[in-house]
Amino acid sequence: MNEIYQKLTTCLESVRAKTDFQPEAALILGSGLGDYADGIQVETVIDYHEIEGFPVSTVLGHKGRFVFGYVEQVPVVIMQGRVHYYEGYPMTDVVLPTRLMGMLGARKLLLTNASGGINFDYKPGDFMLITDHIATAIPNPLIGANIEELGVRFPDMSQIYSKRMGDVVREAAKKLGIGLKEGIYVQLTGPSYESPAEIRMCRGWGGDAVGMSTACEAIAARHMGMEICGISCVTNMAAGMLDKPLSHAEVQETADRVSVQFKALVTEVIQHI
Repeated sequence: MNEIYQKLTTCLESVRAKTDFQPEAALILGSGLGDYADGIQVETVIDYHEIEGFPVSTVLGHKGRFVFGYVEQVPVVIMQGRVHYYEGYPMTDVVLPTRLMGMLGARKLLLTNASGGINFDYKPGDFMLITDHIATAIPNPLIGANIEELGVRFPDMSQIYSKRMGDVVREAAKKLGIGLKEGIYVQLTGPSYESPAEIRMCRGWGGDAVGMSTACEAIAARHMGMEICGISCVTNMAAGMLDKPLSHAEVQETADRVSVQFKALVTEVIQHI
């Protein structure tokens, strides 16, 4: 058996020994949404440390656990604290949680993140529906022997982000009176923020926002046939856009400021996906 798939099945058995909950949707929480899971109807919580072989997030403020429960009657599994490539894990470990949620039964995935705006029409606090992504600058999570149990060797990526689910996000934002940008997300490795020259490069590629997560998870999920949508919170303008240095404190401050709106949007979306 493929070693990566073996690790996945070990994690799956470890989770199933603790719960038989069957999620329909999966949610990965980005900055500003860390406590979202605390407000749902919680059925089971499993700390990442309790799952054999599971990668554990080292980022401050990420709780590091799966929360199983209901968002307005919809059974969900929520990843409260994601794993990033910059933490030193191989890319297969970074996407392991996404694959595991799919193997647990979730066929729909809602990805959220905090990002830097590289479109001059954006401002901190904006929400962006991810319509496509650029992941050229990171290792593809499908490199290596293909896991036939999950998907085909050369999966189509012409529509990574579901048009149907995108319409759900648009309708939810409209109903709640929340402004919604639409654009292309660029994932780079981090953990350093990008240089002004790198931001000009990303803008030249056609990117609208940049970050250190999400695209790799979307690729792995699409390989499995999951239906995906992504919402990015623009927490700061990227390097060179404004005449000031970047800081994680600014990212967190903006994420916290708009978290109530973000949570309302996520809840409305999950009810209708």
